[in-house]
Amino acid sequence: MQTVQTERREFVKYSTLGILGLVLGGGIVFSPHANGFENRLRPPGAVDEKKFLALCIKCGQCLQVCPYHSIKLSDMAKGHGVGTPYIDANERACYACKAVPCVLACPSGALDHHCEKPEDIHMGIAVLEFPNTCLAIAKTAIPKGYNDKMHKFTNSVRNVTELETKLLAKLDEFEGKQCTLCADMCPIPNPISAIAMVPHANGGKTPEIYDGCIGCGACQDVCPTNIPSIVVKPRMRYEDYYTNKKERS
Repeated sequence: MQTVQTERREFVKYSTLGILGLVLGGGIVFSPHANGFENRLRPPGAVDEKKFLALCIKCGQCLQVCPYHSIKLSDMAKGHGVGTPYIDANERACYACKAVPCVLACPSGALDHHCEKPEDIHMGIAVLEFPNTCLAIAKTAIPKGYNDKMHKFTNSVRNVTELETKLLAKLDEFEGKQCTLCADMCPIPNPISAIAMVPHANGGKTPEIYDGCIGCGACQDVCPTNIPSIVVKPRMRYEDYYTNKKERS
């Protein structure tokens, strides 16, 4: 709770100063960020972006109940929707909690309460954006210390939860092994419906995405390359990217 209160105080302080600066500088109307298109990963159950921005009351309740500390509040430097919740999968993804507590905590309907379980989540779609860097395709073992990022993030938060501790312990077990992290760490109950490692022409394996992918960002979070080889496209569904791509080919 203290972490949330501190973050919200910092947000109020700096966002207020930022708004004051824009007003004094005559930039409130012309700021490119004020009207910029918002395309970040929203928490589970987020409704259509325009409706989300209208309904979200910036209360931070979703942030308070997230056991992985995945949810953050956007500030003036991060575009449209100041104070609204988002997830940065490069820092900490959503791990698809069984009861979807962030949705239950939302009082305004910005997170749809019909989203009751992991399979109901539709945050985006995973895409192998940089196959040339994928360790699984290259048949390269997961390097030592690859999980330092996850440990550093967890050590930076107060009130580390048991779920976070278990997540780190599981990730540590993969060090030095052939990389299949994106498939092994998929958090949904039936991960094979979302992602699987399939044989590659060079003898390695490549992650293949299926329509069960919920776009939680876990695959992006655990990817051991410096720039994640696999990333989530926010607000997209399987058919938006894969079906339409096949039709264009």
